[in-house]
Amino acid sequence: MSGLDAPEISAAYEAVRSDKDPTNWLLISYAAATGSRLALAQTGSGGIAALAAALDDSQVQYGYVRVEYANDAESTRVKFVLVVWIGERTRVMRKARVSVESGDVKRALPHHSIAVTAGDRAELDEGDVVARLRKAGGADYNGGRG
Repeated sequence: MSGLDAPEISAAYEAVRSDKDPTNWLLISYAAATGSRLALAQTGSGGIAALAAALDDSQVQYGYVRVEYANDAESTRVKFVLVVWIGERTRVMRKARVSVESGDVKRALPHHSIAVTAGDRAELDEGDVVARLRKAGGADYNGGRG
């Protein structure tokens, strides 16, 4: 799977999914040494904003982030988002592989509520992502108030 079966990716994925680990995002990109194998590039605990800040405009990258939001006054929801990043300066041939490659990434990071394909950091605004999660989640106990 072009590097996606690496144990460090699995460990980072489990850390993001864990309620006990502060890690809430991971980023997969092409390894600098080979340029053709995907590898774990970075992890962090700053949420979707920190993931967006770590993205490279000249690469295709894949992020996985834990998003927590208020369900109503008494509870919160935890959902997971797969981010397919296609930087604006990415080479054309690299962009061409995204459709096939993203299927492999989805199999390596299988549990997510939505997938967001983005080429601009503005598309990763947390409020907009939460709104999409609410729509995908079905019941809205917040009366449509975001």
